[in-house]
Formats: sequence, C-alpha cells, structure tokens
Amino acid sequence: MTLETLIKSNQGTIVDVRTPEEFMGGNVVGSINIPVHEIGNRLNEVKGLQTPLILCCASGGRSGMATQMLQSQGVECYNAGSWLDVNFLKNK
Repeated sequence: MTLETLIKSNQGTIVDVRTPEEFMGGNVVGSINIPVHEIGNRLNEVKGLQTPLILCCASGGRSGMATQMLQSQGVECYNAGSWLDVNFLKNK
C-alpha cells in the first residue's frame, strides 16, 4: 500500500513532529502533535497509537529523524515529508 493510499483512506495516525507553535499555525485535521525532541520521552504513548504512523513536519527533515528513531524501536512508520503535502493528499 502506498503512502498516498494510507493517507487518503485514513489508515494509521498522522503525527506532526513540529513544535507546538508551528503546529498551532496550521496542521492536518485529525493529526496529533508530538515534537521530535519529545519522542524519546513519550515512546510508550507513541507505541500506543494506531499504526502505521505517518510522520510529517515542515520539510521532511525532522520527520525523517523521527522515522529512523521509531523504526529502530520497531514502530511501523513512514516519513511523509511536509505537513502541507500530507494535507493536500488527505483533501485530494
């Protein structure tokens, strides 16, 4: 299944790893905000989310780091890049 299909079919959980301030400035409807620097401390919470996790940020850099961290912990997740791209696919 492609990332686009996962997003369009509302499978998994969209996790925005930007700062709370960035998230408040605009986000994907239904997404949750867990800043990348908090993932390690909130690992139990993250592991309790419906997978796959679809990770996004401003450009894909932070979500890429989060993807590597979570995959190393056995969490099924994907780097979806910019939240704007995810929002576009979700509303397409």
